Amino acid sequence: MRPGRWARVAALGLLAVVVLFPLYYTVVGSVMGPGDIASAPPSLFPHRLTFDNYRGVLHAIPLQRQYLNSTLVAVAITVSQLVCAVLSAYAFAFLAVPFKRTMFALFLLTLMVPWEAIIIPNFLFMADHQLRNTYLALILPFLAGGFGTFLLRQSFRTFPVELRDAATLDGAGHARFLWQILLPLSRPALASVAIFVFLSAWNQFFWPLLVTDSPKRQTLQIGLSSLNDAEQANPGLILAGVSMALIPTALLVAFGQRFLVRGLTAGAVR
Repeated sequence: MRPGRWARVAALGLLAVVVLFPLYYTVVGSVMGPGDIASAPPSLFPHRLTFDNYRGVLHAIPLQRQYLNSTLVAVAITVSQLVCAVLSAYAFAFLAVPFKRTMFALFLLTLMVPWEAIIIPNFLFMADHQLRNTYLALILPFLAGGFGTFLLRQSFRTFPVELRDAATLDGAGHARFLWQILLPLSRPALASVAIFVFLSAWNQFFWPLLVTDSPKRQTLQIGLSSLNDAEQANPGLILAGVSMALIPTALLVAFGQRFLVRGLTAGAVR
């Protein structure tokens, strides 16, 4: 390879080390004993593997229930946003709707509204309707989102017009064309939206902290934050809890990276 290519490879390798080091130390630190974690300088390798930190997490917080809560909430939000994004993106891409461009512009304006600006009205709504400490409170504000509609609309607009005309001549209506032709050919874009929405829902912290105060309804992120209490602060417990919380996100990124890249670039070039 040319010297310039070697330099790029070396720079990318260094960047990869910088990016992956926190993940490495989180996993390695979770199997370290208190002596290794508190050593100076910090130990990068465990001198003795121990799984006491993982057992400690299971006793410190209701991890199984909070894991289930986070999974249910993230899956429900992902499915709901996918359905809403598919239907709205199809309408913006294929249906002859009056003032379609204006409505789409207004739709995109929702992406520019910061979450902090609407969190108080949402909280007051949940409190007035006695929805605090319920799954509905965790799910309702996120049933639909503008990002998925924008991404899928851009992907649908790259769909060959010839296939759409052929389906119309074959007698396919909107529902048949959408579910049997368009969606199977748009799997990368759908996977990208699903991964993005799931990760966002899984990593939520502030909203679940506001609307839940019962450990039986709290999500995993709230449970992990309780491990940092002054009375029981233990870096090993925290690293073990974070390692278990990283499992779904790491699997999604590892197995969905190909779809993520293809989906995000699907509408870039027409």
